[in-house]
Order: sequence, then C-alpha cells, then structure tokens
Amino acid sequence: MSRRRESGILLHITSLPSDHGIGALGFHARRFADFLAAAGQRIWQVLPLNPTDTALGNSPYSSSSAFACNPLLVSLERMVQEGSLSPEDLGDVPRFPAGRVDYPAVTAHKNALFRKAFARFQEREREEAFQTFRRDHADWLEDYALFVALKERFQGEPWNRWPRELRDRDPDALAAARESLAQRVGFERFVQYLFHRQWASLREHCAGLGVRIFGDLSFYVNHDSADVWTHPELFHLDGDRNPVTVAGVPPDYFSRTGQLWGNPVYRWDRLQESGYAWWFRRLQRNLQLFDLVRIDHFRGFAAYWEVPAKEKTAIGGAWVPGPGEKFFHALKDRFPSLPIVAEDLGLITPDVRELMNRFGLPGMKVLLFAFGDNLATNPYVPHNHVKNCLVYTGTHDNNTVRGWFETEMEAGDRSRMERYLGRTIGGENVVREMLRAALMSVARIAVLPMQDVLGLGREARMNTPAVARGNWEWQLTAPQLSSAVADELRGMTETYGRVPR
Repeated sequence: MSRRRESGILLHITSLPSDHGIGALGFHARRFADFLAAAGQRIWQVLPLNPTDTALGNSPYSSSSAFACNPLLVSLERMVQEGSLSPEDLGDVPRFPAGRVDYPAVTAHKNALFRKAFARFQEREREEAFQTFRRDHADWLEDYALFVALKERFQGEPWNRWPRELRDRDPDALAAARESLAQRVGFERFVQYLFHRQWASLREHCAGLGVRIFGDLSFYVNHDSADVWTHPELFHLDGDRNPVTVAGVPPDYFSRTGQLWGNPVYRWDRLQESGYAWWFRRLQRNLQLFDLVRIDHFRGFAAYWEVPAKEKTAIGGAWVPGPGEKFFHALKDRFPSLPIVAEDLGLITPDVRELMNRFGLPGMKVLLFAFGDNLATNPYVPHNHVKNCLVYTGTHDNNTVRGWFETEMEAGDRSRMERYLGRTIGGENVVREMLRAALMSVARIAVLPMQDVLGLGREARMNTPAVARGNWEWQLTAPQLSSAVADELRGMTETYGRVPR
C-alpha cells in the first residue's frame, strides 16, 4: 500500500448514471474518473465485477464465476464507437426507472443488442485482438463459456444435476457439448471480450488521471459455479458432487443461530499440494483488473466456520484452521508487493491479527461502528486508528451516514459521538462531520461512499444483509456529479493532507 496519505470514493459501476438502465464502462465512467481527479481523490473502489444473477438477488458477491466479468457493465455507447453496434441500433431504448437498476429489464435490453453485435462479429471473429484475448484467458474462459451454455441447455439446473458424463467432465462429452453449443459458447466469449476491451480502456483513462482502481474479491465461491464444476477436487464434495460441509459464521450478538452461507469450503490440503495454483490464478486475474484488491471475509485464511451441509442453521458448525502463514509465504513469493487489503470486520480473533501483522496487510476501520459504550478503547474510533489501515464512514453493507443517524443510531451513541467530536450533531451536519473525521484520521487511505459524499439518506443504501430483495439497485443521476460537490470535497481533502502537491 502507498505510504502517502490519500483518499477515494466507493461507487460500484452499476451505480453510475446511464441511459440504458445500469452503470457501465462508457462516458459516465470516464466522467466519474474526471470527477475523482477534480475532487482530489486518487482511489476509485468498486465491488466485485463478476457476473450477477437476478435469481441470486443480483449480488456481485454471489456469482457463477470467480474469473469472468459482468456483461451488463458493457457500455452500449462504447460499442457504437468501437463499431460493434450502429447508432440506429440504440434508437429504441426502453424507459428505465430513475435512480434504480431494474436488472431483468436491463438484462433483456442488453442481451438483445449483444446478440445483434455478435452476429456481425462472427464475420471477423479471427481478428488478432480477439484471438489474443482467447489465448491469454484460456485457463478460465473456455470452461466458463461452456458452463453458461450448458446451464442454459438444462434450464438453469445446478451442474451437479446434469447428466453424469457432463457433471463429471468426461472429455468426450465435453467435446461433443462444445461442438453442439458452439454458437452459444462463442457468444459468451464475445461478451467477455467486450468487457475486457472496455475495462482496459477505462483503466488507461483512470491511470492518466492518477486514479487507481481498488477492487473486491469474495473469499468463497458458489457451489453452482464454473469454478467448482471445473475443479471439484478443491472443495469438500461427496461422490455426487454435493457439498459435504459449507461455510458460515457462528452465533453471535446479532444472530442466535449464526449465518449459514452455503458455499462449499475449500480442501486446503489439496490446494497446498498444487502450490495454491487455483487461488494464485484467481489473485492474478484480480490484479490484472485492479491496482489494489480487498479480500472479503479475510478471517477465513486464519480459521473458518465449517458446518455440515445437512444442518439447517450455523449452530452445529466448528472452527477449522485455515491455510495461515503457509499460504501467505507462498503468495509473497509470487506477488512480492502484496497489494491486498484485509476485510477484518466482525468476529476477529488474535490469529487473524497475527496473520495481518506478520505480512503487513492493512485492515478496515468503519466510523459507523465507533461510538458504542467502549468509546475509549473502540478500535474504530479515530484516536485508535493506525497508519496501515483504511478508514471508511461506512461500507456497501451499511446504511448511509445520514440514514444511520436518522433511523438506526441509539441515543447513547449520539451522546458519545457529540462528546467525542466536541459539538452538537444533527441531520444538517452529521455527514460532513463524519467525512471530516475520516479524512483527518491517521489512516493512510480514507474511502468515502459516494452516497455519503452527497449526504443521501437510507433510500440510497446499497445493500441490507439478510434482506433478499431490493439490494444493489441504487443509481446516481448525472447532475449529482457537480463541480460544487467536487470543489467542496477537494477542499476537505487538501485540509487533511490527502491531495498530492
């Protein structure tokens, strides 16, 4: 991590303004990067870029692939500029809701145009740039494209319910499927190529402005994913490829039954035998996409909560040691700089802290957690921050500062907050005071959710954990990215020494 003081904004690509229902990698992404530079921000944090599924709540943390990217983020306007579509193709745009992503409508709209572009592309499929992309990403692309095609053939059935020869990846069955589904497989390669080309262009634009992109990586992967289908030996599965044990977290103050996530847990013994090859390919992929990567549920490397798959809650689980130092010694040999941030929120035990400290990995401090009854010793309160960390007002899983203050904050927390900040706090100044507290922290990096920069309320919340519907939908409008907002943020950023001179 950089040793200079700097700051940035958390805004997922889907939340950018758009005329096509969802944020994408086109004009508004570049405009946002320009906004960051004008506001003195050097980091743009996004959520995972992997494919999402409406059946799974559109969560970027629940995907069919740990390597592929989400075609919904491809910019249609950029496709026109690149020659994949004509201006006439965009002439009849559906009316999308303002300020909210309608995922089913967006998916239907974009897929229809992708298919039109693919029909034209097939005439020039052998272009060198596309063939280079196929070669460079063959280790995941071919299996992922076939996985998507087979999922469609079998009406969305999980891969372990497919015919045995395909479930178990018989080479002859796979070859026959690739031949019979060649058109559908080719389409999936094409949309991944579109994303790859547009993301590379956006990263180049950001780099020219001095803006780094900070990405996110889920610790676990979905059972019904190309990853587990392709590498079942790396996960705790039975002979029918069902999970034997699954991931979760134990009961705590917030949940008397814990949380049962259902992801298959890793066979770390098998991963170690291979030199952690799959995990390192995954990290390499993310470091191709991002300048800095946050690993969600980092504590799983120290120890993870493993629950028998037959259990209905997480109560019956147990702590199991993770790969620990062995993994990170091998990782440091492969990636000497380790541009990794540990998500260390929730139940964090000394072994997790030891692992982070041993390898110099920064963690996270969230100001929404700072004003409980242990004010003097609370690790999230600014006077207890350390330089090697990132400070946030809140994350994508929290309410906005204003929403928290107006609907969730307890009277005792408000009193302690006022005593700590030394002034009366109300709805008119709470957001600015929290932004200032983050920026003045000793933490080398401060990250501010865009909703807090704009002072928005609970209507702008990105995700409410354990709520199945209505998440990941919030979207900016173009006028909100004003020069006045950029100027005010730059002023605060300069005051606290986070703008390079």
